Amino acid sequence: MLSSYRQIFAAPGSLAFSSSGLIARLPISMTGIGIVTMLSQLRGSYGLAGAVSAVMALSAAALGPQVSRLVDRYGQRRIALPAMALTMLSAVALLLSARFGLPDWTLFVGAAGIGVMPNTGSMVRARWAALYSDEPPKLHTAYSFEAVVDEICFIVGPILSIGLATSVFPEAGVTLAGIFLTVGVLLFTGQRRTEPPVHPGAHHSGGSAIRSAGLQVLVLTFVATGAIFGSVEVVTVAFAQEQGHTALSSLVLAVYALGSCLAGIVFGTLKLKGSMAGRFLVWTAAMAVGMVPLVIVSALLRGPAGLVGVGAALFLAGIAISPTLITAMALVERLVPAAQLTEGMSWTTTGLAIGVALGSSVAGLVVDGSGAPTGYWVPVAAAAFGALTALAGLRRLRAGLDEGRA
Repeated sequence: MLSSYRQIFAAPGSLAFSSSGLIARLPISMTGIGIVTMLSQLRGSYGLAGAVSAVMALSAAALGPQVSRLVDRYGQRRIALPAMALTMLSAVALLLSARFGLPDWTLFVGAAGIGVMPNTGSMVRARWAALYSDEPPKLHTAYSFEAVVDEICFIVGPILSIGLATSVFPEAGVTLAGIFLTVGVLLFTGQRRTEPPVHPGAHHSGGSAIRSAGLQVLVLTFVATGAIFGSVEVVTVAFAQEQGHTALSSLVLAVYALGSCLAGIVFGTLKLKGSMAGRFLVWTAAMAVGMVPLVIVSALLRGPAGLVGVGAALFLAGIAISPTLITAMALVERLVPAAQLTEGMSWTTTGLAIGVALGSSVAGLVVDGSGAPTGYWVPVAAAAFGALTALAGLRRLRAGLDEGRA
């Protein structure tokens, strides 16, 4: 197993850009929850805190692909550095507004500015594609490794952000996220040798990458996947609270990410055959089936046994997550031109962000109205929608792959 991963890191500079990309990606999982924790303490309002965090997520969804489009056109270093600087200025403005009790609208302005944060995950994957686009097995392993890195970020990041904000000072989580972003982007962009070439003559000849019909299918599926993530988080916290063990919710959610992380490690070592579009459909269907035990377990079990059961169900559900995301990223690499690869991958992140916002909102309404066990029907419905979208878009995905090979 380890030999597959050693092979991809044999390329000079690969370990440096991947590890620095990990540092730069941590803020994605830290900033939103850091804002909620900070403002709930400083302003005493979860409603305001959630609204500010939502504005940041929606801003990232709107601005992220445009920043990535500039990255494809002008290069990673030329765009990522000023985007990081603008993000930090906005974060500082948000922190100062929160600390000194400035009007609420200033919080929203600062949060909106954070939306220009460069999408380092897409840039890292673009570097792997530049290295191994002619070696599909190695590229598959590289994408699998990055999916595992994403899971690590979403396990470690929230724990750091919440822990520091509650034990040191309220702004500590967002502050550390800013430090990680600055250090990570500086280290990442300093790796000039592995930066992918730009294609200014070819870029934009066909408009935005989102015009690809196959990419549209993937983005819509990612909206459903994001809705799964957002709703599972909200419902699991509510379920743990109903059982009188709210503090254990983070551990239960970490088990969910662990299932996905382990699946990604194993998936990266497999030698895959057959249609990539067909594999994507299979994994989205598996993701939908894997959500069903959550409804059953949460309805039948209560107390500590209920949390253990939900944790076990989430671990099993997580097994389909990484393979789905890894296959989707490989599809993006085939569906969009190399000159638009970072933008194409960033659109999937946008889909996730929109889905997280929708899923968490709908799940909150269902939990308030009918309780946490009923709330688990929200990720089930989202996963079913994702599988149906993949099925309906299968022909588009296959057509896009055929065009890419032509």
